[in-house]
Amino acid sequence: MKKFLTYLLTFLGLTAACGQRNYENADVKQFAELIGGENVVVLDVRTAEEYADGHLAGALNIDVNADGFVQAAKEALPTEKTIAVYCRGGRRSVKACELLDAEGFQTVNLKGGYMAWEEEGMPTTKE
Repeated sequence: MKKFLTYLLTFLGLTAACGQRNYENADVKQFAELIGGENVVVLDVRTAEEYADGHLAGALNIDVNADGFVQAAKEALPTEKTIAVYCRGGRRSVKACELLDAEGFQTVNLKGGYMAWEEEGMPTTKE
């Protein structure tokens, strides 16, 4: 786990220095490993209705397409933790990562989103 986080942080630093995207795309296995660690906040950027239909346990829900997304995220998310972001299929979470990165957050995007998570048989909740 420490090796993965070290790699992730190194990669984020290198891409920032090169002027490329500042977030990492993680597959389901990598994302599951990441969110199992400390200093990570899981963020679901889908609508409230999508969130109610099922989400990752412990995930915060802030709709990336809602007015005030950035402000709500700045109020709810700690800048010192990695933000593990997902949506339904991966497009909205990329948008969220880009917006959050611009505000100084370190983000990781779940490649394939919630659909990929479910396809791999990973646990979800409606609570």
